[in-house]
Amino acid sequence: MKSLAGTGGLIRLILRRDRIVLPLWIVLLTAISVSYVKQYGDLFPTPDSRVKYASNAGFITLYGELSGSSLGEFVTWRLGFVPVMVGLISLLTVIRHTRVEEESGRRELLGATVVGRHAQLAAALVVTLGANLVLAVLLALGMHSQNLPLAGSVAIGIVYAGTGWLFAGVGAVAAQLTAGAGTARGIAIGVLGAAYVLRAAGDTSAHTNGPLAWLSYISPIGWAQQIHPYAQNRWWLGGVLLMATIALIAAAVGLAVRRDVGAGLLPDRLGPADGTVGSAFGLAWRLHRGLLVAWTAGFALLGLLFGGVAKGVGDMMRDDRAIQEMFQRMGGASGLIDSFLAGVTMLGGLIASAYAVQATLRMRVEETSGRAEPVLATATSRWQWAASHLLFSLLGPAVALLAAGVMQGLAYGAAIGDVGGQLPRMVAAALAQLPAVWVLAALAIAIIGFFPQASMASWAGPALCILIGLVSAGAATATWIRDISPYTHLPSLPGGSVDAGALIALVAISAALSLAGLLGLRRRDVPA
Repeated sequence: MKSLAGTGGLIRLILRRDRIVLPLWIVLLTAISVSYVKQYGDLFPTPDSRVKYASNAGFITLYGELSGSSLGEFVTWRLGFVPVMVGLISLLTVIRHTRVEEESGRRELLGATVVGRHAQLAAALVVTLGANLVLAVLLALGMHSQNLPLAGSVAIGIVYAGTGWLFAGVGAVAAQLTAGAGTARGIAIGVLGAAYVLRAAGDTSAHTNGPLAWLSYISPIGWAQQIHPYAQNRWWLGGVLLMATIALIAAAVGLAVRRDVGAGLLPDRLGPADGTVGSAFGLAWRLHRGLLVAWTAGFALLGLLFGGVAKGVGDMMRDDRAIQEMFQRMGGASGLIDSFLAGVTMLGGLIASAYAVQATLRMRVEETSGRAEPVLATATSRWQWAASHLLFSLLGPAVALLAAGVMQGLAYGAAIGDVGGQLPRMVAAALAQLPAVWVLAALAIAIIGFFPQASMASWAGPALCILIGLVSAGAATATWIRDISPYTHLPSLPGGSVDAGALIALVAISAALSLAGLLGLRRRDVPA
């Protein structure tokens, strides 16, 4: 077919460009998942201890319902957030090799050669779906090597691959809707977030015999978790995920033929017929405001969700040493409820770092698209132009975390009848995440300043911190590994003590990295 001409060559190009990132996330996610078998087998050696640990509304919100008491079922349940990460990586990969290529103009250049219209999309999907398949095979073999049943090990591989495939399809559809890669990412990540929230709300309602249990059944993440590896092994749900993926890919292809290369199906909103943008900040506000509103709304929803289920943590056995140690490794210092709140607040801080990096990379997008040059041709200096964007990458997460803290404090305070006491505690805990968020944002600024062509490496910071958090939450981890993450040096709030020296050090590091990045930007060509 002419529309697929050149797909093989594009596949080789993508594999060459992702020759480091692709194997890295496959191997890391496999290794972390397999390591949980021994870690949790040692922590919870009996079925009763596993059921008691998992029978909690807070954990059900985070990971879903436990399907049974065997070690395989327990490990699969505790890994409930990892398939969400697989879905996130998959949709970002597809968008990177489709919409980003069009936005940068490289797709148009390739289209002038013997490359079919759908070759770019096909190549991105083949690589992403293939990577998920490799992940599933390695995971199944790794789990089976830990003396877990083969059928269940294959089933958990299907959970990972099925989730990754479906959200690769979501990324393919989102890439057709808008001309901007950032907006496409926002749409796709919004769908992923909505699927997670639906699953969390449905499972929590089912655990409390509420009326909203059906929400889990309309969530793709819920479909994947309902496969129940090492229990029922519902293979047919893997077929449902596959059919949904095929439908999404077909929709993406159908949408692609209805638009021009470089354009999106959704029309760009027209600006006023007359008027001017009076400053670099005014332009940055127009570019960032949609992202700021979307992330703030998402964080408010997360805060409401986590605050609403926090009271249920108090029902957990307080004399179970293993459970207490687990919570403390998640970030808490005193009290199971405070430990749970500290853990989910740190999770919010990790998510906020993704927003900070995305907002920072907008500066690089403006540069590569050629829109920065006309701005810099005016009296606007590079410092002013960069500062107008960095204001949102540094203060935008503060607004989002503030929304999360307020909603979490209101929800938890209302549940225990102490809104006045809990609201300031939750707000302080949320804002305490900012120094770590700023370090990762500053790292992205430094990369853009000195190594602009490697700007996508900025995502390595949040990814590494999330991986360290996943590992250290499961078992004792070497101190030097945990210290790599700036989140390790934050106070465990609410309930813990504040080390002002650590916070000042993190702020100083972020300031130094930001200044270095701005100096690098000033000394290099634009665009580079």
